[in-house]
Amino acid sequence: MQDVLDRATNETEPGEGYGIVSKALIGAAAGAVGTWALDRADWAMWKNESEDARLQTNAVRPNGEPPAHALVSKVEQMFGLNPTPEQHEIAGVAVHYGIGIGPAIVYSILRDKLPGHGPVRGALFGLGLFLIQDEGVNAATGLGAKPQDYPWQAHARGLVSHLVYGVVTEMVLDFMDRSVRASRPGADTGGEPQGKPRAIRS
Repeated sequence: MQDVLDRATNETEPGEGYGIVSKALIGAAAGAVGTWALDRADWAMWKNESEDARLQTNAVRPNGEPPAHALVSKVEQMFGLNPTPEQHEIAGVAVHYGIGIGPAIVYSILRDKLPGHGPVRGALFGLGLFLIQDEGVNAATGLGAKPQDYPWQAHARGLVSHLVYGVVTEMVLDFMDRSVRASRPGADTGGEPQGKPRAIRS
């Protein structure tokens, strides 16, 4: 894996920190962590919602399933598949992570050109994904109900969990960005060759 990253970091354009392959790999890893954090936040809020809100959410979902699992169900019906409940669940989780990793790869490649910085930029990324995906694409594709059919708690939960996703994804990207840059030969905190005495600054 390190060899791949090393080769990818050499595929840079003038003025860029490292290449697009490296950015994509780092984005995929960050998106996986961000999706994991999203799930933790979503589940914590779900458990604390009222029974009426949870019943209403499940009632309006296609087949009572969240979007990723609803997409898996559509594919299964399209190809006449008959998986076991366990296989269906595994496929749904895999698609769910794919939905989280894909945008993170794009974000990783473009983030240096996006407005904001640090957690603020990550939060804006999460907000945009919530509005486009949760509030728009899911309803348009039949993977979710119309936004007005959900209780307000579902919208609040989706917003907060996507903000968590965006901020965590940005934090992981920042950490891995620094790690990749620091791993380059001759890189150190002062920007001078290692082993050379550093000038005393007043």
